[in-house]
Amino acid sequence: MKRLILLAATGFAALSSAHAATLVVCTEASPAVLNAQLSTANTVFDVAAQVYDELVETERGGSKIIPALAESWTIAPDAMSATFKIRHGVKFQSNAKFTPTRELNADDVIFSFHRMMDKSDPFNAISGGTYDEYDALLRDRVKGIEKVDAYTVRFDLAVPVAPLLGILSMQSFAIQSAEYAQAMLAAKTPEQLDTQPIGTGAFSFVQYARDSTIRFRAFAQSWVKDAGLEDRVAKVDQLVFSITPDPAIRLAKLRAGECQIARYPNPTDFNGIKADAQLVLAAGPLASMGYVSFRSDKPPFDKLEVREALATAIDLKSLVSAVFQGTGEPTAALISPSLWGHNDQVKPRPYDPAAAKAMLAKAGYPDGFKTTIWAIPVARAYMPNGRRAAEMIQADWAKIGVQAEIVSYEWGEYLRRVRAGEAPVGMLGGTWDYPDPSQLVFNYWACPDGKPRPGDFGHWCNAEFSDLVSKANVISDQAERAKLYVQAQDVFAKDVPGILFADTQAYTAIRKNVSGYKVHVLGGTPYGGISVAP
Repeated sequence: MKRLILLAATGFAALSSAHAATLVVCTEASPAVLNAQLSTANTVFDVAAQVYDELVETERGGSKIIPALAESWTIAPDAMSATFKIRHGVKFQSNAKFTPTRELNADDVIFSFHRMMDKSDPFNAISGGTYDEYDALLRDRVKGIEKVDAYTVRFDLAVPVAPLLGILSMQSFAIQSAEYAQAMLAAKTPEQLDTQPIGTGAFSFVQYARDSTIRFRAFAQSWVKDAGLEDRVAKVDQLVFSITPDPAIRLAKLRAGECQIARYPNPTDFNGIKADAQLVLAAGPLASMGYVSFRSDKPPFDKLEVREALATAIDLKSLVSAVFQGTGEPTAALISPSLWGHNDQVKPRPYDPAAAKAMLAKAGYPDGFKTTIWAIPVARAYMPNGRRAAEMIQADWAKIGVQAEIVSYEWGEYLRRVRAGEAPVGMLGGTWDYPDPSQLVFNYWACPDGKPRPGDFGHWCNAEFSDLVSKANVISDQAERAKLYVQAQDVFAKDVPGILFADTQAYTAIRKNVSGYKVHVLGGTPYGGISVAP
């Protein structure tokens, strides 16, 4: 039986109304949770982007940070604090178990961060109590958050945080209702804060049937219209995520009119989409990173010669051609060319099986070895077909004597196991969630003080790399920061903790009666501003 979360019978009934304008989005996987504080997954961020708002946000279709729930902010001259003025008149959504009695204020901001910051908070351990984004980006850098007055909060920092505004634009740092939290705590159902989300966003959450649908309805009292943000206003009455893992089935549903937007189309279908008079293939640059990482702290991957051999043995040009189908270009640079700090001088290693085999022999493995390579089970712009990519790597490595068994799991289980460090060679990736190089570079690969960051699933600890990216996090001059990132990418390329795949474009298939859709350079796709003609 599918797990079902139902908020309100009235909301469900509204969905079935023949007169309701509905936008159906065919998405690729079920979110493991519905609160982005507890996740790093795009499927969770996509839900949060509809329901919640942040203090600041990234402009739609661009990379500029703009006011959201904070109407203004001030950074202290020494960069050791940031003060935010909270917008007045912002209303919270409601559900069958909760109706707000007040508007958003500083207490909600304090609560939203205190839950993640303080292990004594009654909500800290609810729903597993894992806050990977907070741990990676803010825990060691924020001393505290103070309520200055009813509509002002101040973040006091342990060190200057150059990308602070960008970090706060992420869905993981959305603002939740402290009043709702207290009501659920009093009712002895605190987990409902995470399973039945309430925010201030363009859409209210209605219902989640795992592996089937997520349903939302327009929140008529959203603040965005009065703020003049028309591209964030809900232009449809109902929004539905139809969870459809197979890209071919997503496209079939799109053609049949069962959905109006199909995410992550298969690149082999692009020409057919372009030829269909009822469809449009929307495209745009994407700030992303896709890779396989090695458990660099365990044999045989603790030897540089082994990692070099495995990278040299992969015919990356052929892999990218076959898997990305024209949507990507082979890369060895950690930072996407769509962001500042990209190092265009770092190139993929030339494909040379004979040299790779010699490297293995030098490392003490003349006959190769056995391992596993983990393949992501969902389509992503940074990896459209994980299984196919793994098969090609498997075939290339077999030529030098390395026998790699392919392993995969359901997406939520896959993420859990890879994050636990179970994968000797793990395929992962991500899309930048804010327009600053630091996010994925620091979170995925840095190891300051010899301690891997939460996203460093390969446990790679390179002191030179970590020092460079740590310095880039605390200086404000962007040109100087860019130089440090360029150097860090050189270090990464020489030490080979992983193999990068491609710089990518993002593509979405939509029906021609859809207006207002934009491909976002960053993650977390909100569906405000999008309308559907009859």
